[in-house]
Amino acid sequence: MDESTTGGFDRRTASAWQHSWDRQQEAYMPDREERFAAMLDAVDATAPTSRPLRVLDLCGGTGSISLRLVRRRPDAAVTLVDLDPALLRIARGSLPDTVAVVQADLREAGWPSRIGRDFDAILTATALHWFAADELSTLYGQILDLLAPGGIFVNADHMPDDDLPALTEDLYAADKRRREALYATGAAVSWEGWWNLVAADPVLGPLKTERDELFSIHHGQEWTPPVGWHRDALLAAGFAEAGLVWRGGLDAAVAARRAR
Repeated sequence: MDESTTGGFDRRTASAWQHSWDRQQEAYMPDREERFAAMLDAVDATAPTSRPLRVLDLCGGTGSISLRLVRRRPDAAVTLVDLDPALLRIARGSLPDTVAVVQADLREAGWPSRIGRDFDAILTATALHWFAADELSTLYGQILDLLAPGGIFVNADHMPDDDLPALTEDLYAADKRRREALYATGAAVSWEGWWNLVAADPVLGPLKTERDELFSIHHGQEWTPPVGWHRDALLAAGFAEAGLVWRGGLDAAVAARRAR
């Protein structure tokens, strides 16, 4: 990719958008870097030593996970998949050429055929809460099929603790107050405010319009089951083991491994 221009969207501009996306997301998840580190630690612990690592960044958006992965593992072969055309433009403009970026709808049955197989790790963060229970169960089975023997899948998302329903409500309320204070003081840009900036951009604006049309069809209601549901669904899909690898307040990362 040319350093100076990618269809009117240069690398410096794309990287600035990538940075602004990270800052906006951190208003929701102040421990976001900790979850990414935990996910990549799991990848390092299970990575093959005889060949380059193969990783799928699922629902990868702007490429936050991919960017951190290639910094840690420059030799890794990384594929990023997402549906959002605006976020994918940022990813294509800001990520190294070694990262393959693919637009695909995970609700379409044939999407796995477009990205290859035998990944050593499949990673996703703060994305699968848009899938209903039956859709996510199906997706977990597809993910298992894409992994190499011994490969791992890690999903970091909003996953409240099964045993703390009342405390969970209090934590949600406290987190909302913290976030609203950030917005009120200008310390962070809200989700809506960030997308308003995207809409005003001459390159990303038309892609946001396309995005809005896509997600009016494809987005369901947010659904955030507890860790136990994810563990049970992953085991039912055929993973050899599944469980918690990171917890931060209301969020968690569940890992599952395919049998060797």
